[in-house]
Amino acid sequence: MNILSIQSWVSYGHAGNASAVFPLQRLGAEVWAINTVQFSNHTGYDDWKGAVYSGQSVRDLVDGIAARDAFSRCDAVLSGYVGGADIGDAILHAVATVRRANPAALYCCDPVIGDTGTGVYVRPGIEDFLREQALPASDIATPNRFEIERLTGLDCSTLLGAKQAVLRLRSMLHANGPACVLLTSLETESTPAGCIDMMTFQDGAFHLLRTPRLGVTVNGAGDAIAALFLFHHLRTGSAVAALEAAGSSIYGVLRRTEQSGSREILIVAAQDEFVTPSRVFRAVTV
Repeated sequence: MNILSIQSWVSYGHAGNASAVFPLQRLGAEVWAINTVQFSNHTGYDDWKGAVYSGQSVRDLVDGIAARDAFSRCDAVLSGYVGGADIGDAILHAVATVRRANPAALYCCDPVIGDTGTGVYVRPGIEDFLREQALPASDIATPNRFEIERLTGLDCSTLLGAKQAVLRLRSMLHANGPACVLLTSLETESTPAGCIDMMTFQDGAFHLLRTPRLGVTVNGAGDAIAALFLFHHLRTGSAVAALEAAGSSIYGVLRRTEQSGSREILIVAAQDEFVTPSRVFRAVTV
């Protein structure tokens, strides 16, 4: 399995490609990583050092890989945080380039906008870019609750509202693909205290995965779960199987992170959770 991943990079800790690439490699995927930034650490800290790369530099790397005739063997493109319009254009260039070489390749877009509590943390115009350009090119989208509400305009405080939002977002995706949505960080009136949900839709039914809520807040978890969901969807062709595998693995990693008291998600130290989760959760039809 070959995946082109276009995301940010941090030298210390885990976010963007530094959170997504290793889990994919640990599961056996070949990852062609293109970094959109090179930062000392993620921006959850008060300060950081490093450089932001241009959209042209990303395009150049895409074109260089294409010159190796590699994209005929590319199974998917994965993207996360979009720093600016030029990076967004470069990601779409990559998707189009890959699809020309392999029309069966999928595009998984993690439409990063913000989160409950922190609000919107992307630049002006990125939200519109995701809604109007990136999502219509996407086969798979992995928003959290805050992001799907922003993208669809629908409230997800109820299970019915969350279902309607998933269906609306599905209708926005690439018409010729699986139109698969993974909704993360979901809490509705049906979610018990001390739990958190994820949801997907397949074969005319909604499937919900519920795990205990952990007392840990770390950067990079969303990047990792998008990568895991994409991998298991490619491996099985099933959104439900991908939901169960990705949800079980990320729970195990976050539980280990909580137990250690680490400020950074334990992508490396808890790597066995990617292959053999210590606790397996099953989705239910709702």
